[in-house]
Amino acid sequence: METLKKELTARERFSNNFEHRYGVISGYIDKDLSQIGKWLSDIVQLAKENKVEEYEPSVRALQVLLEKNQELRELVNKTIAEGLEVHKHFEPTAPYFIENIEDLLNTLNYIITRAPEFLPNVSHSAFPMSGLFVYMMATPNGWLLFRNETFNQALSLILKEWCAYLDSSASLNVVTTKSGGWLSPESVKKNNLDQFVTEEMKLEDPIHWTFKSFNDFFHRQIIPVCRPIDGVGNDHVIVSANDGTVYRIAENVKREDDIYAKNQPYSLVHLLDNNFVDDFVGGTVFQSFLSGNDYHRWRAPISGRVIKAEVIPGYMFSELLNQGDHGFDPTAGTYSQGYEANVNTRGLVIIEHENPAIGKVAVIPIGITEISSVEIQIKPGDYVKKGDELGWFSYGGSSMCLVFQPKAIKQFTVVNPLPDNNSDNGPFIRVGAQVAIANIK
Repeated sequence: METLKKELTARERFSNNFEHRYGVISGYIDKDLSQIGKWLSDIVQLAKENKVEEYEPSVRALQVLLEKNQELRELVNKTIAEGLEVHKHFEPTAPYFIENIEDLLNTLNYIITRAPEFLPNVSHSAFPMSGLFVYMMATPNGWLLFRNETFNQALSLILKEWCAYLDSSASLNVVTTKSGGWLSPESVKKNNLDQFVTEEMKLEDPIHWTFKSFNDFFHRQIIPVCRPIDGVGNDHVIVSANDGTVYRIAENVKREDDIYAKNQPYSLVHLLDNNFVDDFVGGTVFQSFLSGNDYHRWRAPISGRVIKAEVIPGYMFSELLNQGDHGFDPTAGTYSQGYEANVNTRGLVIIEHENPAIGKVAVIPIGITEISSVEIQIKPGDYVKKGDELGWFSYGGSSMCLVFQPKAIKQFTVVNPLPDNNSDNGPFIRVGAQVAIANIK
């Protein structure tokens, strides 16, 4: 007799392994599911109270798209319905939900015309897009929607318009020392701002501490003495490109692999977007993730000549599809980071060391959720020294991969978390700190 398989509801899919979602482990999303529901209810209410007659251009473009594209409109409606099921379960008393496309457009428009306030007890208040989509992403139709090229492009335009606002001086209203400001005493403590802000900055500009916009604050420069570079002048020492937490060290990486598999393999063809793939077959990937209050600029792990520097467009809110019994895995976090490295918007900087024993090293900053904005400040032909700044993340979630050629690494000096698909408790690493020893004589 045929065995019947239980079909999971959207709520069950969402709650399964929720604690391993990227937003949760990195601090972008609250661990308390009811708090997410309450926050989302509040922002939908605010969006309704502040409804405008005409949406911002990018939101209006999405509205027109959904009016004309019936198939996409139906997919959005199905995704909203599944997300609504989850929302009502975890916060049944919340009076406001994303119940239809109008609610979604209203809330998107509200979010992109404002900079996030600092709310010390609501972690995802700083990342409202993550909060808005959190229930929808971990659903079967959400899997289809956030991989839909047409929807992804429309969403990308919305996020770019928001990023432009966060780059402007208008966003400075939340970068102040007042309550709810990112320079308030509570934020100074929570975000370790004493490592970023000098007394001279405070004296020069007592209100904004010389920051020019919200994004200027988000990718703030650190005081150099707080991030010294290890092994200066010693080519044996390879350093971390970023602040973060180690996710995985994967060896003998294949040219091509099944990026949808549950064990999250890396596929060099996808990861490198077909650039210098043959040089890295059989090599090693070192991946880490950044939390919301980590330093969001990244640096060269070795010295050498830059031979590639570009941004690769990709997904932003897509989560892992599992090949298990139910065909879906709702863990948008450490369970999805390997997958996201292969498909998300990401930078690609390849540095070639003069010693062939080290050879080429690929630095791959990955945008996850929100703006997914990767800014590269160097170009092919530039020579960089170990520890030199390569670029930064503007507003948004982020992860980082370093890819090494075969036999380039003699030994890693940080622990590889195990099991590798559930590693949200890896060791913290600081940018510029040694993470490996090169295999040179």
